[in-house]
Amino acid sequence: MVAGNTFSPDTPWQQELEASFPYVETDDQLRVITEVKGDMERPRPMDRLICGDVGYGKTEVALRATFKAVMDGRQVALLVPTTVLAQQHFNTFRERLAAFPVEVEMLSRFRTPQQQRDILLRLAVGAVDIIIGTHRLIQDDVVFEDLGLLIIDEEQRFGVTHKEFLKKMRTEVDVLTLTATPIPRTLYMALTGVRDISTINTPPEERLPVVTHVGPYSPRLVRQAILRELERGGQVFFVHNRVQTIGAMRVHLEKLVPEARLAIAHGQMDEKPALYVHGAVYRR
Repeated sequence: MVAGNTFSPDTPWQQELEASFPYVETDDQLRVITEVKGDMERPRPMDRLICGDVGYGKTEVALRATFKAVMDGRQVALLVPTTVLAQQHFNTFRERLAAFPVEVEMLSRFRTPQQQRDILLRLAVGAVDIIIGTHRLIQDDVVFEDLGLLIIDEEQRFGVTHKEFLKKMRTEVDVLTLTATPIPRTLYMALTGVRDISTINTPPEERLPVVTHVGPYSPRLVRQAILRELERGGQVFFVHNRVQTIGAMRVHLEKLVPEARLAIAHGQMDEKPALYVHGAVYRR
């Protein structure tokens, strides 16, 4: 058996952090948190897959595992597939850990080259406790002083080269993988016992199930659905399947729902795209 990290039991600060959680944990969340902590306190390296729908509390499980590792003097890396998700996690971790002497940083294209060099230097000497980032985290110039926990969000969105790197990491540090849609190979490894698996099936209190309707395109139904969401103060994503005709669809929706403020975005736009709102152009 390969020896891994054996983390210490929970500290008083761990209990303080968990008490600051602004929601009521579900039974599934509490069970999974206990399973993860149990893995971390055993001598063998953790390799646990957590499956749960979006919004079911996987991030809170990861945050508590992260804090447990940091309280033992180890560094934590949180690897995510997109820049936007890295920024979201960075904001969440900074906010939740603001009351504690924990240094959280992010590596992504939102950081300038100079900022990245500074973060890498501080990471190498142990001045950064938690690093959150995209594929930038698994490049050769990223060096940790003492990495104890690797968290991977949506592993199925990483390529073969990245997976080889992650496979090597599993023999050296504790690994926690979060996913809402595990790929067949990952799920097979979990179900056959190669990897441990935890599931979060219980939605948080007051979370409503997603309503799915399948049918032919209906302008009346689209207008009705958009207005219902706007009336409750919400926002709407309208997904179109062709970049070439997305402008025409925007014009169609502006006529269909003139009450809505509309913006378009797609993968072929510049990094600082123009936002079209009722014909006016705004740049970030």
